[in-house]
Amino acid sequence: MNYIKVNNLTGWFVFAIATLVYWLTVEPTASFWDCGEFIAVSYKLEVPHPPGAPLFLLIGRFFSLFALGDVERVAYWINISSVLSSGFSILFLFWTITALANKLMGLKPGQGTDDQNWSIIAAGIVGSLAYTFSDSFWFSAVEAEVYAISSFFTAFVVWAILKWEQIDDDRHRNRWFLLLAYTVGLSIGIHLLNLVAIPALGLIVYFKYYEEVTTKGVLTTLAVSGAIILIIMAGVIPGLPSLAFSFELFFVNSLGLPFKSGIIVFVLLFLGALIYGIIYSEKKRRSF
Repeated sequence: MNYIKVNNLTGWFVFAIATLVYWLTVEPTASFWDCGEFIAVSYKLEVPHPPGAPLFLLIGRFFSLFALGDVERVAYWINISSVLSSGFSILFLFWTITALANKLMGLKPGQGTDDQNWSIIAAGIVGSLAYTFSDSFWFSAVEAEVYAISSFFTAFVVWAILKWEQIDDDRHRNRWFLLLAYTVGLSIGIHLLNLVAIPALGLIVYFKYYEEVTTKGVLTTLAVSGAIILIIMAGVIPGLPSLAFSFELFFVNSLGLPFKSGIIVFVLLFLGALIYGIIYSEKKRRSF
């Protein structure tokens, strides 16, 4: 048995089942809660209720273009974005289950016997399809809400950290870490649900680097992961816009410069700091 090939093909087969089911049961128009608001603001790129979901609106706007100007089909096509996102969530869930099953059996992918490999594939099929037909996930998969796309980002992040864990070469492994950070950052533009995966990611990193697992180590990892979530939620998300606003007030009210000058200076300084950090890391050969 070529486990890698079967695992990949079975994942796409499960994806096809989930996507077909959600497509056949998709809402033809707006559901009677926030979905109508999200459809309207996506179509017109307006502002939804706080805290907002800018990336969701851009994705929704893209799918609304498939209505080809027929406003009666806009809701349907924005709902389709949730259908595809949920299908991909099931795909990555299947691969996550098979990866965890390999670890539980003490195997690397493809190194087990045929019976072990087929058992792992069967576990992935049962687990992913059970979630496919679960009430709450199916409910969000057929309507224009943020939870379907947010679930996709969460499923992708968990799968990606398991891929990272399987790689021993730091040069290749760090690419996955960068992808993880980028994905988590993008997910904030959908919903903050993705942040709850950070403690799980932290534990996987801890288990990767420390062979001797201790209670103190686990608790420390969870504490650091919790601190990262607090920094993002209380510092980065509201902090950067507030800092940019302070720059704008100073440059306009105190220095008498034109509107947006403070924002421009803040963006340039922020990008400059990022570029300097990258150059510094390259010079010092610092890695994650």
